[in-house]
Amino acid sequence: MRILMPVDGSDYSKAAVAFVASRATLLKQPTDVELINVQYPVSQRVERAAGKEIVQSYHKSEAAKVLKSATAALKRAGANATPLYVVGTIAHHLASIVANDRADLIVMGSHGDTGLKKLLLGSVANTVAVSCTKPLLILRGAPVPRRDSLKVGIALDGSPYGLAVARFVARHRDLFGASPSVSLIHVTPDLATITVPGWIEREVQTGIKPEQVAALQKAAFENVFKPVHDLLAAAGITATEVRLIGQVPADAIVEQAKKSKLDLLAMGSIGFGASRHTLMGSVATRVASRCRTALLLVREK
Repeated sequence: MRILMPVDGSDYSKAAVAFVASRATLLKQPTDVELINVQYPVSQRVERAAGKEIVQSYHKSEAAKVLKSATAALKRAGANATPLYVVGTIAHHLASIVANDRADLIVMGSHGDTGLKKLLLGSVANTVAVSCTKPLLILRGAPVPRRDSLKVGIALDGSPYGLAVARFVARHRDLFGASPSVSLIHVTPDLATITVPGWIEREVQTGIKPEQVAALQKAAFENVFKPVHDLLAAAGITATEVRLIGQVPADAIVEQAKKSKLDLLAMGSIGFGASRHTLMGSVATRVASRCRTALLLVREK
């Protein structure tokens, strides 16, 4: 597996390094980790006054402070870690590297102090997210799991994006440990009532008989879960089902992640690569703004 990790020396960045270093099953196989640090350029006035060689030495020294310990930690864990730094801007240089790298996965930490604003509005995570359609794993502040085998939840909505998540998990199952515990999460509406919007929202009865509601919901769950079970079973993964009814999907998913004490929540989303103004989709956006569990976003073109 090839992993790309933007690092900046923050606690969140260190958490991302610790997470990859904890992947004992994955690291038994050849695993290449490229660590990338971006050093901001000094002004032309400072460069003229100090001299080009001194400025280059400064950038090299500052990058080493970030990269040295991260590289050492990953090498001790068994990864083939390669440090790299560039002088430039996050928006241009890091975005270009991310877009053109051959990585199977991008792993990084994100502050997330003010919900989605830190993730999507001007942050490094936002730059990475809009630069490619590669799978992106974001460590959001929850403690890094110490065990190799993870509790993983896969949030599904019946779209091709959910199948993309299942394909990724099946293809890279070693990332999740020797014996991961996988649960499939789907939220279907309460068909007995609907919410009527207005100045004051109100719920009204649909008139659908209870036995018809139950049959429709059962069919919805089975249609969503079956193809994912088939994909995972081919990789030797048996998953349980979490059937949720009637809640706001994003809030129900976040609550389930907390209730189940998941180590990682995986979900599909609209790819960022086509447009910098395209976000993740309403459910993924709401989940990202509320969830502190490690979040794996799988995007496909």
